[in-house]
Amino acid sequence: MSKFAGKVAVITGAGSGIGRALALNLAAKGARLALSDIDAEGLAETVRRAEVLGARVKSDHVNVAERSAVLAYAHDVVAHFGHIHQVYNNAGIAYNGDVEKVAFKDMERVMDVDFWGVVNGTKAFLPHLIASGDGHVINVSSLFGIVAVPGQSAYNAAKFAVRGFTEALRQEMLISGHPVKVTCVHPGGIKTAVARNASVAEGEDAHTFAEFFDKYLALHSPEMAADKIIAGVRKGSARVVIGWEAHALDVLARVAGPAYQRVIAVGAARFFPWINSVDREAR
Repeated sequence: MSKFAGKVAVITGAGSGIGRALALNLAAKGARLALSDIDAEGLAETVRRAEVLGARVKSDHVNVAERSAVLAYAHDVVAHFGHIHQVYNNAGIAYNGDVEKVAFKDMERVMDVDFWGVVNGTKAFLPHLIASGDGHVINVSSLFGIVAVPGQSAYNAAKFAVRGFTEALRQEMLISGHPVKVTCVHPGGIKTAVARNASVAEGEDAHTFAEFFDKYLALHSPEMAADKIIAGVRKGSARVVIGWEAHALDVLARVAGPAYQRVIAVGAARFFPWINSVDREAR
């Protein structure tokens, strides 16, 4: 409990899914919470539940892609609580579309939220984490930051970038001797609204993508993911991989090397309905 009781934890994307589950998990452990999201209604519900558990909560509408807003937010959180100990850069969006179809603006939007949002949060809060004497940065990448899959080039790019950024940051903290641990999180299929809220390239069916994800890929609860993340934070783990499928594909990538791409391409062409429809049209 000492790792979390009384500590100040910042969580972005706290209005639903893993972010909400993290907030409630930490609230039950006695942490003080700075919660943010762009979904005001979802955030209010998370705050309500956390306060029922006895947590002291500061909540704010924050778009992590807006750097100036994130920098100001970090200042406000420190002014409110006095210290910051843990930052969970969790906010993210999904997008489905092949490279030849994706618009530049859509790819930039994914990168702005999923990668730059993590960078903004890390940079804004890092000086305060160092000053706390007991800091921890937790950046949420994805299974798609371990392996790439067709139709997810923008998301893959952002999540691989989060992984590289976070692993470099961990090494820098070790070299400098700063009292800040760093963890990169790679969730597999988690039952959240990310697929239902995903945008898609022109000509693709958002409903089909969301329906397939919810039915076949959303294998684990957000609460299970939060438990794994919190356990990793308690241990100071460099990496947290969540879900049997994430572990399996991690092993595939390690063992097969670049050949994993052909294995996934064959499987995707066979089982992903939107890829099959495109293939039929091509023939």
